Amino acid sequence: MALLNYTYSHPSTFLLLGIPGLEAAHVWISIPFCTVYIITLLGNCTLLLIIKTEPSLHQPMFYLLCLLSTVDLGLSTATVPRMLGIFWFNFREISFGGCLAQMFFIHTFTGMESAALLAMAFDRYVAICDPLRYTVILAEKRLALIGLVILLKPGVLILPMVFLVDRLPFCGTRVLAHSYCEHMGIAKLACADIRANGEYDLFLVSLLVVDLIMIFLSYVRILQAVFRLPSKDARLKALGTCGSHVAVMFIFYTPVLFSYLTHRFGRQIPRSAHVLVASFHILMPPMLNPVVYGVRAKEIRERVLRIFPRERATYSCFC
Repeated sequence: MALLNYTYSHPSTFLLLGIPGLEAAHVWISIPFCTVYIITLLGNCTLLLIIKTEPSLHQPMFYLLCLLSTVDLGLSTATVPRMLGIFWFNFREISFGGCLAQMFFIHTFTGMESAALLAMAFDRYVAICDPLRYTVILAEKRLALIGLVILLKPGVLILPMVFLVDRLPFCGTRVLAHSYCEHMGIAKLACADIRANGEYDLFLVSLLVVDLIMIFLSYVRILQAVFRLPSKDARLKALGTCGSHVAVMFIFYTPVLFSYLTHRFGRQIPRSAHVLVASFHILMPPMLNPVVYGVRAKEIRERVLRIFPRERATYSCFC
């Protein structure tokens, strides 16, 4: 009986492989990963500092941008340092509790990112399609409520996922063919029925799809309003802004959906391709968001140019 209890208990640790099949290239792969992480830290921290110190930026759009930057910092920091530890120092071991904690934070921050993108799409929709009621619709109390929902809802939804994994018995391998801990990757190591885990994963992915559909509908309405603008320059500028927003959302949502579909149906897809694509939604949007949503905003761009006056001429040439 003691042997059975030991065999079917939680493992004390898991082993993260990093990027399976590309172990020999881990040091080289770490260079762009580390570079992107440093740019993410600098870009988002600079954005937060600018918005905090500039009273004219204390507006709903920029408060939501602050929230998005904070979520981006959390998502990157919950993942990338551990990945770099694997790539540089071969730190593959992670405790069972630590793995569950990382899983919780990665999925929670992913949900927060999706909710923040939806809130920002709604903000732009109101600003462009109903500008006269903008300050009424996005009043301070309502904005605080939106922020509270963005922060609390994903965590509440991810908690059952932690309990679903914690209840599973593990009796075989403890090797995770991934660079970080994620729900179905852990569940598939269990020697028990994981249908409940799969169904709950499907439920959470469906919520992300709902967010994506609502964002898409918001931008459809925004584009309808844009095409009614009398000025061609104004239309082109608005289209450029909307296009960059949609591109970042594509980079965020595509890897999330790809990862889910790969777990569900993609047994023939190389594991290295799965891990690399799954890493994109953690690496790329947090790096791009400060540029797409921040520096492209005139108010923030002017503030950045005041901070770095020597770069003004060079920046103007590229714009």
